[in-house]
Amino acid sequence: MKKSAYMDDGNITLLAKGVELKGEIRVEGTVRIDGRLEGDIYTKGQVIVGEDGVVKGTITAGVLISSGRIKATITASDRVQLLKTGIIMGEVHAPIFSMEDGAKFQGVSDMGVTTWPEDVPRLPGAVRDMNGNRNRPVAVLGKKPDL
Repeated sequence: MKKSAYMDDGNITLLAKGVELKGEIRVEGTVRIDGRLEGDIYTKGQVIVGEDGVVKGTITAGVLISSGRIKATITASDRVQLLKTGIIMGEVHAPIFSMEDGAKFQGVSDMGVTTWPEDVPRLPGAVRDMNGNRNRPVAVLGKKPDL
């Protein structure tokens, strides 16, 4: 059987539509939320929030893929992917954060940039800075002047 993009090791924890849970989920593999969770999720695998899924709390995972509603602090070691019906309000900490057209995000994102270069990098010696030559008259060779 071919693995889908949502499966990592076959260990899937499902919070089905219509189920409400207050508490904490700690698993090794994939967590799929189609119900409502008020609490925290911890996994090194994936968290998938379906269109009907709602999460309020904290999400710590390798990957988060969401088409549902999330109001949380999110920390993903690999990436966060917000699909077109998804909404995130809160903080996102991940090296990669992608959003499809139609997705909504309100909050703060941190993609791990730790330094800001103070000086613009110098051009290599063979490349000249063309700004020094702007606004200088240009002479066209081989053309007769118009009288």
